[in-house]
Amino acid sequence: MRGSQDVGPLGTVAARVTEESFAEAMVAQGLTMVSFWAEGSRPSRALAPVLEEVARASAGRVGLVNVNVDESPGIAARYSVGALPTILFVKGGKVVDRVVGAAPKALLQTILKARA
Repeated sequence: MRGSQDVGPLGTVAARVTEESFAEAMVAQGLTMVSFWAEGSRPSRALAPVLEEVARASAGRVGLVNVNVDESPGIAARYSVGALPTILFVKGGKVVDRVVGAAPKALLQTILKARA
């Protein structure tokens, strides 16, 4: 995937996608968590390390990409992202699940177990 490795909320490192690289991220093999966030969103910043931990614990079965809605508002609009954070779970290019808000780690793990 051609997203840059970039610092996201709270200094986490995940693939960061833009309008140009998002399509490629959507067809990645396996399950991908797409985190919609913004610099000024405290819930987004609180959830970022949880997402990183869950992705790392998957041992490569689950990818994680960040979409900064201030930099890529078109992507957020396309997926009707109205609240932050919003996490899309994408598999085979299709959204298979969605979580809005700072979800607990247990919920994210349950979704990954069911979808990965």
